[in-house]
Amino acid sequence: MESTVGLRERKKAATREAVHKAALNLAVEHGFEHLTVEAIADAAGISRRTFSNYFTAKEDAVLWGEEQHIKALVLAFRARPPHEGPWQALAGAVLDRFPTEEPPDRETAIRSRLALRHPTLLARQLANHAVLETDLREAITDRGGLTPLEAGCLGAAFLASIRLAMQRWVAGDEADDPRELIMETMGAMAGVFG
Repeated sequence: MESTVGLRERKKAATREAVHKAALNLAVEHGFEHLTVEAIADAAGISRRTFSNYFTAKEDAVLWGEEQHIKALVLAFRARPPHEGPWQALAGAVLDRFPTEEPPDRETAIRSRLALRHPTLLARQLANHAVLETDLREAITDRGGLTPLEAGCLGAAFLASIRLAMQRWVAGDEADDPRELIMETMGAMAGVFG
């Protein structure tokens, strides 16, 4: 039974990834405004009904990878050594999450460009970030030493630094290391609010 559950979960994860990639590719090829759930489902080789088992709308399918990155950052933050201060632990989570040997993630740049050009996608991205900001606030509060308000401010500043760094990366040379841009932006934030 355990291997069946594992196989089922792997198949679901593979389907979700295929739907996400199909949505991203179609949005790039035909424009987000022409993207339909039906076209995504066809490209992923699934039914419209199956699509709705994985995503509620085309925006969710396009942005799914970004959500996964930020959720992984929250988990990496929770795994940081307890003696680190919260800002240091957040920076460490970025370094843990984005090893230097990995090339910059082209999908991140594509999602960022699409969101900047399409208000409905940007609105969904901001709504997703609000949920993730809550998760991050809870993780920072659980670490101790800060009130929920202080943890919320710190989490919001961290997510803003990532957003600003990604905007710089997308607007500049994608050959730049996004990790370095995040660290530079976090350093500027710390300097301003320090």
